[in-house]
Amino acid sequence: MVVIRLSRGGSKARPFYNIVAADKRVRRDGAFIERLGFFNPNARGGEEGLRLALDRVNYWKSVGAQTTETADRLIAQATKKAA
Repeated sequence: MVVIRLSRGGSKARPFYNIVAADKRVRRDGAFIERLGFFNPNARGGEEGLRLALDRVNYWKSVGAQTTETADRLIAQATKKAA
């Protein structure tokens, strides 16, 4: 099964997350099928904190991909921002 989830990057105490479509059996930071966007929880000032390709997210959901709770919250946030 394909899941849409966060993959952690960055350094110690400075997290950066890629939002990816990946096989459920692959480890969190392992191989992924497609990178859909990113989330930077430490974004300050003019920095971009969240970017998502909503068309690709909708595609993956249409073919049966599941989302994690956190990814679902971020998708809702990006959708609200885009509207």
